[in-house]
Amino acid sequence: MQKITLLGTGTSQGVPVIGCNCDVCCSNNKLDKRLRTSAFIEIGNTRLLIDAGPDLRQQLLREKIESIDAILMTHEHKDHLAGLDDVRPIYFKQNSPIDIFGMQRVLSVIRKDFDYAFKENPYPGAPAFNLHPVRRDIFFVNNIEIQPIQVRHLTLPILGYRIADIVYITDASFISMSEFRYLQNVELLVINSLRIKEHYSHFNLEQALDFINKVAPKQAVLTHVSHEIGLYHSVEKLLPKNVTLGYDGFQFIIDK
Repeated sequence: MQKITLLGTGTSQGVPVIGCNCDVCCSNNKLDKRLRTSAFIEIGNTRLLIDAGPDLRQQLLREKIESIDAILMTHEHKDHLAGLDDVRPIYFKQNSPIDIFGMQRVLSVIRKDFDYAFKENPYPGAPAFNLHPVRRDIFFVNNIEIQPIQVRHLTLPILGYRIADIVYITDASFISMSEFRYLQNVELLVINSLRIKEHYSHFNLEQALDFINKVAPKQAVLTHVSHEIGLYHSVEKLLPKNVTLGYDGFQFIIDK
């Protein structure tokens, strides 16, 4: 079985945005309320967290997540990284360092921002992490094969991941055709779609739908969504049958 849960589907400010009185930010529909973007993938008994944003504690509690085999980082922006300390209770429960995979540049930021976790004689309440650099090559967590996908976020190189039949990409503004070899026969594609209007560093809705058409997954879900995209039920009406607007807590199961 392959299962993905979208822990958060919002952009860097979350939705509602502080001080905003637009229809989306004032909506009473829970589907219009979005924590910062992250995901949780379960393949058999292996449990993978993708990114660790500032809302992570709330997300883990909501989904009753009590164990993590590894954390896969897409990049170092704070809406994807700032909540890493929230895994401390899981570290205490598992009583073993948590493996983190990411580009060397991202791991360097983690080592700097969470330096207390890497000291020779750490404070007793600190977590422990094992940092693993990711390049282009396939790597494994337990026996699960993970294929990094090279993505650009404006000019910043970042990573998406293919895990079994699931592809997860966020914060993309450009993906080279050379990476499409990793996108063949995808059951589920998760891809960012910031808003209707074009943006300099994220796919907008039109660009996301174009990318989905090129990949041709069985199902696609939009994430990293801002309040500018519009109300959930209004956007859903615009989407093709095999595309849905993601929401916090969205789950998709592939029974293989």
